[in-house]
Amino acid sequence: MNGSHEVRQQLSRIAGKLCQHGLVAGPGGNISAREGGSMYISPSGFALDDITQEGWVEVDVQSGVVVSGLRPSSEVLMHLQLYRNRPDVNAIVHTHPVYCIGVISAGRDIPVMFADHAAILGDLPCLDYVLPTTAELADRVSQAIGSAAGVLLRNHGAITVGATLKEAYFRTEILEDAAKVFVIASLMGAPRVLSRAECAEVQALESEEYRVSLLQRMKG
Repeated sequence: MNGSHEVRQQLSRIAGKLCQHGLVAGPGGNISAREGGSMYISPSGFALDDITQEGWVEVDVQSGVVVSGLRPSSEVLMHLQLYRNRPDVNAIVHTHPVYCIGVISAGRDIPVMFADHAAILGDLPCLDYVLPTTAELADRVSQAIGSAAGVLLRNHGAITVGATLKEAYFRTEILEDAAKVFVIASLMGAPRVLSRAECAEVQALESEEYRVSLLQRMKG
């Protein structure tokens, strides 16, 4: 327990922020963080802001065996697959952001329209509907993500990953902001989308490189 105290604190802080900002509702959504050979994941059936620091479930990443705690989130297979296939990923945030779900479930993409989207999130692959909590979803997400910062799930939600919980969380916030900006711009007229060249210019800025590197070091 002592070695996991910090990661449990971080998970509880991020869980509270996700609920505060309306990125999950009720017992929906799940988050996890990797620490050594274990991941700490939200327990099944709990609202994220109801999870105590002791309530995060420890699961061995390689075997999938529950080390301590209650039953893990029903999306535990998806988290395990991502950690096994992406050694650069130490945190996963799976949410149900309303604007994001609305846009992608209408068959639209969420285009890059502002600098933070280009620098911190980038383009994300989008999967057509797959039954939640299944091994098929875990496999499809793991295959689709490649080296991207996350995956969009039509009629379901979004997954963002990061080297730290803070990075994964900020990516979720930016994603939902991007969906809102796109909806507003579409209502007002024709959205102006940043070109690939413009996105590359943003990503090459020293100031953006610094911010990204800082996010990858900040724990929570």
